Amino acid sequence: MKHQKTKRKLDRKSGPRRALLKNLLTSLILYEKVTTTEAKAKEIRPLLERLITRARKDTLANRRLVRNKLTTEKAMKKMFEVIVPRYQSRQGGYLRIIKIKNRRGDNAQLSLIEFV
Repeated sequence: MKHQKTKRKLDRKSGPRRALLKNLLTSLILYEKVTTTEAKAKEIRPLLERLITRARKDTLANRRLVRNKLTTEKAMKKMFEVIVPRYQSRQGGYLRIIKIKNRRGDNAQLSLIEFV
């Protein structure tokens, strides 16, 4: 039964899905906006919001936890030096998802996810 199961599988096994989400998180931090499918955007929003909330308190443990979720040191550095100071006084809701259009090949709903 699927009671209380909220995560999307994105038609992938757990390893490739984890890698996809890590790469999307890293790209979103580095470029500050990413165009992707609506399901992927909805899946990475809570992950990144939790990361930003954790990174607001700059401790060694939090740095290690954030680094574990990203793929590059450059993304972690940008997270702590650029993104977190921007949202230091904000209580949450760091990202916005904007529906764009349907993709031409398979008619998938595309969305733009960006920082507020």
